[in-house]
Amino acid sequence: MEDRYHVECCDFIHAHEELVEKVRQEMPGEDLLYDLTELFRIFGDSTRVRILYVLFESEMCVCDIALLLGMTQSAISHQLRALKNARLVKARREGKTVFYSLADDHVKTIINQGLEHVSE
Repeated sequence: MEDRYHVECCDFIHAHEELVEKVRQEMPGEDLLYDLTELFRIFGDSTRVRILYVLFESEMCVCDIALLLGMTQSAISHQLRALKNARLVKARREGKTVFYSLADDHVKTIINQGLEHVSE
């Protein structure tokens, strides 16, 4: 059975088997890596990143976010649904109004580290 790298055994003349095995044991499982890929996919949309940054600054309702970003409430709601499904935002109801905020401090950390990385 061929592996996904399509490299034959004889090409590994200088392989460091102990190092390879150590790293292999440290690698997360495929399911966890898939979940991580899906998380980063969410950050691949500039509207969602803008919404996250808005919520980084303050809890807001859909109307306020739409006004701030110059978008329709429908478009914002659609993106908030994706962010909520990814567990990046949470909702709180106050009467008829739903307020959104970042789910936890991890989201702030991801945004801050991303901003730091692109600002270097």
